[in-house]
Amino acid sequence: MPSIPLIDIVAFLWFLFVWIGYATYARKRAKTYHCLSSILCTLRVEWMNAVVHKENHIADAALVGNVERTVTFFASSTIFVLAGVLTVIASNDAFVRVLEQMPFTAEQSHGLVLLKLSGIAGIMVYAFFKFTWAVRQFGFVSILLGMAPSVSRPTVDIKDREAFSLNTAKVLDQAGHEYNYGLRAYYFALAYLSWFASPWIFIVMSLIVIAVLYRREYKSHVLRALLATRGYEPGPKQKGDI
Repeated sequence: MPSIPLIDIVAFLWFLFVWIGYATYARKRAKTYHCLSSILCTLRVEWMNAVVHKENHIADAALVGNVERTVTFFASSTIFVLAGVLTVIASNDAFVRVLEQMPFTAEQSHGLVLLKLSGIAGIMVYAFFKFTWAVRQFGFVSILLGMAPSVSRPTVDIKDREAFSLNTAKVLDQAGHEYNYGLRAYYFALAYLSWFASPWIFIVMSLIVIAVLYRREYKSHVLRALLATRGYEPGPKQKGDI
């Protein structure tokens, strides 16, 4: 087991803390505060409510298929990234020599570099599982759209239509969350790469990633535009907001 400097241990624990902490914060905050996650959930519910009042669902299935292909692309790309990381692990000595020639890079042992490479491989494995699970759930939505009740079936009870639209929106929303988790892993993987240069840079980059994610989730222009479609304003949810 290689000797790990205390600052590297602190940097890694800080990285895990901000990642897990932000994920927990964002999940709870979405229940009481307007953000991308909450407004997209609302719009997905309205989309599925509109589906059960349509005669034809081809366009809706095509839209889901487009998103599914995008997620599949990320899942495939993650495999290539993981293969690249494993290749670097196999040639660890050469990679260490490259790091030693880079400016502003802290001195580190071969064993520590190997542990860091294993960490980035673990992040890619996590992202792959999230993307592939999202792909499967988008596939489930396609199946649900295929058997969705339409206006041509007036015998379907209105409560059944509402239950169908709500539960289909839940599946679609869960697929979107898994996709988001996979993308978030990529963001943090970029911060993780800075650890090869310096644990201090690693700590700072983790904060920068959190700042970027927070701004896009709660302060972005696209959030304001999405909220405006429902007459909402950024900030805490008001009574009656979905």
